[in-house]
Amino acid sequence: MRRLRTRLAGALLAVLTLTTATACGGSTAAAPARKTAAAATTANRVEPLADTPTPRLPVTVPSADGKKVTVERAERIVPLSGSLSEIVFTLGLGDRVVARDITATFQQAAKLPVVTRNHDVSAESLLSLKPDLVLAETTTGPAEAVDQIRAAGIPIVVVDPAQDLDDVGPRIRAVADALGVPAAGEELTERSEQRIAAVREDVPHEREKPRVAFLYLRGSASVYLIGGRGSGATSLIEAAGALDAGAESGLDKDFTAITSEALVKAAPDAILVMSKGLESVGGIDGLVEIPGVAQTPAGMDRRVVSVEDGVLLTYGPRTDQVLKSVVAQLYKDGGE
Repeated sequence: MRRLRTRLAGALLAVLTLTTATACGGSTAAAPARKTAAAATTANRVEPLADTPTPRLPVTVPSADGKKVTVERAERIVPLSGSLSEIVFTLGLGDRVVARDITATFQQAAKLPVVTRNHDVSAESLLSLKPDLVLAETTTGPAEAVDQIRAAGIPIVVVDPAQDLDDVGPRIRAVADALGVPAAGEELTERSEQRIAAVREDVPHEREKPRVAFLYLRGSASVYLIGGRGSGATSLIEAAGALDAGAESGLDKDFTAITSEALVKAAPDAILVMSKGLESVGGIDGLVEIPGVAQTPAGMDRRVVSVEDGVLLTYGPRTDQVLKSVVAQLYKDGGE
């Protein structure tokens, strides 16, 4: 399930359009009535640091797969996840990236050749671009492709996948260290953490914290899951001043198939979804048709928070934008 959770962070092609999805309904103690649907959009670009750093190489860095990797050059970089690509570009080294993962669709990376298919890397496609450094995650696969890349003599630095807000800084530093720009990593970490803290300071404080359930939906594949502890959404929900309804109801697995009983027990005041997932079930009208949803406070209020697939759980330099969108949607009519 850890691989599934990581894939959820970058499921489907992503455009950073953070969409508010709320409609008519009643109210709960934790939320005023939702009257209209609205949209909040953010430009699908990353914001590089003001000063472009110069890599100081070679460096030897620890890799999350237990190896020590020596990086001698970083002129042709291939990051194998959208989140890692985002970090490289935001550090100011995007002009050195020669390929992208299918989930890296922010504007600066969109025209790069894709070397993954269904989130698995094509060793042949990657090697044809003659990279001198590959950045991967522990969930990158298949193993045979990774071994083939390594056998070709290409250094692969592996980074632990993002799990919560606390991973923003460590992941940025790990990438920056591998690229020989540790000072830029510290600068970007500080900027990212300050922006997240600023959003958290503006979170409304309601008398009763709203309960938010994270649902992973793929209607075309009949996949309907509710997140529990370890889904990756808990810290984001808590940073928005809410409670993770799935975790609070005792769901210890990362994801559990949605049942009426599970939803009633979770009793969410709001539902957090990926925008493509919401579209796949026919929007809010389709969402409330899923067994059990209409019987929850969230279903009765049609209180839904929708964030684009490719950024919701990446916990990268744009995490403040994701959190800001969640807060704005969750407390659309203002908190107390």
